Amino acid sequence: AALAARPDVFGPQGRPGGLFDALAAADGRLSAPALLAQLLTTMAPIWPADNVIGAERLGDCWRHDAVPGPGLTAGWVPFHKLSQWLTYSLLEPFEWAGVRADDVGALTGLPEYRNGGLLLDTGVLHLRDAAWTTQTWRPGDELVVEWRALTVALLDDLAPLVRSELGVGAQDLPLACILEGGTWATGRALAGRLRGGLPPLTVSSDGTVF
Repeated sequence: AALAARPDVFGPQGRPGGLFDALAAADGRLSAPALLAQLLTTMAPIWPADNVIGAERLGDCWRHDAVPGPGLTAGWVPFHKLSQWLTYSLLEPFEWAGVRADDVGALTGLPEYRNGGLLLDTGVLHLRDAAWTTQTWRPGDELVVEWRALTVALLDDLAPLVRSELGVGAQDLPLACILEGGTWATGRALAGRLRGGLPPLTVSSDGTVF
């Protein structure tokens, strides 16, 4: 229904491939942030209606009391993990079609339980109360919001350290590669070794966050 509602992007038949025609510039280049923005805009109706500003569904965006800012967005922390994951995933078929992706570094690390779990399992982050690992949390709980926000920030700090160790630059080793071949894979391996694959914190989710 979301695709059919946007024939200007997905065509009269509501086909996902319409994104290619809508975004592929004549010079064969694509802005990664533009792809993400298009996904966030056109896919907004599929997200739960719990988080809204006015009538606008925010999706994977949650409140935290420590977040300042003016206007309507004060207190909101945007993650959009699934939308960014989809953006990263779509860049490859665009490149197969000869469309080069620009500004991929403008996307953030993915705040999910493999990357965030790695930070907890290696002691980079510590829970102030060990009993929190026995509870079930919701995506909007401040502990989860803070964990995910720190994951994004620390992935940005980690990336240049990995590149420096390997002697490569951001062009040769973008954050997406560090996520897929490094933090996500290592987080998964550690979780398998420590908890049979389970994350360090139990988060009740309907599948629209993790």
